[in-house]
Amino acid sequence: MAGSRAGAMPVLGLIALIWVQGSSTVEVGHMLLQSEMVQTRNPTGEFMFEFDKDEIFYVDLEKKQTVWRLPQFAEFTSFEAAAALGNLAVDKFNLGIWIERSKNTSAIPVPPEVSVFSRYPVELGEPNVLICFMNKFFPPSINVTWYKNKMPVVEGVQETDFYPREDGSFRKFHYLTFIPNEEDIYTCSVDHWGLEQTMNKKWDAEVASQPSETSETLVCALGLAFGIIGMIVGTILTIKGMRRNGEQRR
Repeated sequence: MAGSRAGAMPVLGLIALIWVQGSSTVEVGHMLLQSEMVQTRNPTGEFMFEFDKDEIFYVDLEKKQTVWRLPQFAEFTSFEAAAALGNLAVDKFNLGIWIERSKNTSAIPVPPEVSVFSRYPVELGEPNVLICFMNKFFPPSINVTWYKNKMPVVEGVQETDFYPREDGSFRKFHYLTFIPNEEDIYTCSVDHWGLEQTMNKKWDAEVASQPSETSETLVCALGLAFGIIGMIVGTILTIKGMRRNGEQRR
C-alpha cells in the first residue's frame, strides 16, 4: 500500500449506512445501531449490529453466516445472513450510480490515530494482551502487522471489524496475546492511504510503567463494555421482536 502512494490514488467509492433501529428512553440513552457499508477496496463490504458502540454480531460475507461476539447470544435469537447480503447487493448497485455521478472523484483519506496499550496491568512473566487501537480514519481499509523485536508475529493475533463513528470515520482494534518481560519490544505497524508512510507504535515494559491518558480511558471503556453484556442480551430480544414485526408487515 505504501509503495503506490507516489502515483495517483485509485478511485475509491464508499457508502456507509447507519440506522438507529431502536433505543430506550431518553433518560437511559442507549442506542442500537445497524451498520452496513460497501466500497471498491478490501474489505468490499461489512454488515453489523452494535449496542452502545459495542458489537453484538457481524455477518461473515465469505462464509455467508452470522458471527456473534459472544456465542451465548445465539441462544436467544438468530439473524439470517441472507438478509445482510441482500442489503449489501443493493448498496453495491447504488455505489456504482454514485461513482458515475461523481465522475469517479477520489475519496479524501483521513489518517488514523494509533495507540498501543495492555489490556491488563502489566506483571512481568504473566500472560497479557496488547491492544492496537486505530481511531478516526477513513476509508475503512487498513493493514496492521505486529512485530516482536523487529520480527513479524502472526500467532496470537486477532482483530475486530471496522466500527463506524458518528462523524463518518471508523475505529478498529487489533489484539496480540503475549508474555511481557524487560527485554522485548513490541511494535504495531499500521499502513493506511491517509498516511505518508507506515506508522509504527512501540510498546515495552518501560512504556507500560507510564500509561497514557488515552490508554487508561480505553481500558475503562473496555471494562464498561464487558459490564453491559447483560443489557445486550436484552437488546437481542429487542432485535428478535423487531424482526418478527418486519416479517408480519411483509
